[in-house]
Amino acid sequence: MQEPADSPRRWCFGCGDRNPEGLHIDFEIEGRRVNGRFRPREAHQGWPGLAHGGVAAAALDEAMGWAMYAAGAWAMTARMEVKYRRPLPLREELLVSAEVTRDRGRRLEAEAEVRTPSGEVLAQAHGLFLRVPEDRARELDASFLGGDGAQAGGADKEDVSSRSS
Repeated sequence: MQEPADSPRRWCFGCGDRNPEGLHIDFEIEGRRVNGRFRPREAHQGWPGLAHGGVAAAALDEAMGWAMYAAGAWAMTARMEVKYRRPLPLREELLVSAEVTRDRGRRLEAEAEVRTPSGEVLAQAHGLFLRVPEDRARELDASFLGGDGAQAGGADKEDVSSRSS
């Protein structure tokens, strides 16, 4: 199943390509791990030449959300702890990755990091996510992916990777 052209994901602040102020993170799925690339712009500035700390948090949260989906879950952030190691520069490509580290039924945990292409870690996060109820997961599948929502919060690799296009 391919993502429809009118999917609400296209307006997502983290990964949407239609949100003019968004991060436009381009994700790839590798099993249960997600990897993305983005470039903070002037609209994301905090201190001169640096991205606002909330941009780092948003990128980390978005990556962990994608990791939830890659693990077969529609889940929402319940708690997130961010460790800021270095400021995020503007106008430079950055990498963000995440994976689910623990699945306890309704509760899932994930870890994420933002780093430079050379591997320097700029920010890290640990998050607790809660699965949405099954009926809501079907609604989300139908809304984001089109069709009858038969995937119920987890699709195969081909379906999930289509969310990044």
